[in-house]
Amino acid sequence: MKIGNKVIGEKPYIIAEFGMNHNGSLELAKRGVVEAAKAGADAIKFQTYTADDLVVKGTPKFWDYKEDDGKDQHQAYDDLKHLTWDEYKELFAFCEENKIEFLSTPFSIEAADKLNELGMRAFKIASSDMSTFPLLRHIAKFGKPILLSTGASTEEEIYESVMEINRAGNKDVVVLHCVLCYPTKPEDANLNMMTKLLGTYPHVGISDHTLGVFPAVMAIAKGAQVLEKHFTVDKTLLGNADHWLSVDPKELEEIVCMAKDISLLSGNSKREVIECEKETRTFDKRSWVSKVDIQSGQTLSEDKLTWKRPGTGIWPNVDIVGKVATLNIPKDTTITWSMIH
Repeated sequence: MKIGNKVIGEKPYIIAEFGMNHNGSLELAKRGVVEAAKAGADAIKFQTYTADDLVVKGTPKFWDYKEDDGKDQHQAYDDLKHLTWDEYKELFAFCEENKIEFLSTPFSIEAADKLNELGMRAFKIASSDMSTFPLLRHIAKFGKPILLSTGASTEEEIYESVMEINRAGNKDVVVLHCVLCYPTKPEDANLNMMTKLLGTYPHVGISDHTLGVFPAVMAIAKGAQVLEKHFTVDKTLLGNADHWLSVDPKELEEIVCMAKDISLLSGNSKREVIECEKETRTFDKRSWVSKVDIQSGQTLSEDKLTWKRPGTGIWPNVDIVGKVATLNIPKDTTITWSMIH
């Protein structure tokens, strides 16, 4: 599976989730693109919705942002400042120029169609829509990779959603472990659930809502192929977006750097002598060595032998006790097959 020219599973795919942290400003969105690209993220992601498409008026909030005190979900979402479609087009082109993938989560079929027309190469499904099968089926038919967040869902619901996408003709699904608590406490992160998903689905990652860097890095170390992490250019920015729980450019760069280190450290599962060990192997391993002078024709016995470096002779994983010397072997000589029979 590929998103753009990046193969999912080859190395951790890092998504900077900018969401609505642009505060309705195209310039701030572009700044986010530049900083995310500079930090080494593979993609930057936004959110595309209207309050009317998303939620019934009067629905209680499930978060506790000071900026949203006294508001219901509809009011809070309606107060957020959105980008226009013309600005989206400009932003998409700007991402192309900065060599970072543009992504946005659609919360309606209309938004999905417009993002598809824009040329978006993969689609993120929010946890709230993991079981919205009409939207899943519609997006699946685009034939593009789907990143499926699974917050507040059961294993059975995850399976049903993946199957629904598959039945619509799309097999390119990345299942993202997610906990819908903002922020997610360490004791609620449940990274072992992600590990379990790795044993069930070919492509698995995490949409991380914890604070800081460590949980994200640990998820990558445990096998996450995709990491989505909330991102802002400045945590102190005002507005009822996600600035406060996001990582900043420096933290995002730390995650990217450590993800690369993890990939290098992980290597492969094949146990073999690697190139950098070959010289070490020769001079670090031990060989049979004569403990005393051994005369030609004498039988080798334990009291005549010891083991020492280098490993250029017969290794002591082979028993040579009882063999006969074919020539005189001075004391402290590495024994080779040419000396015995």
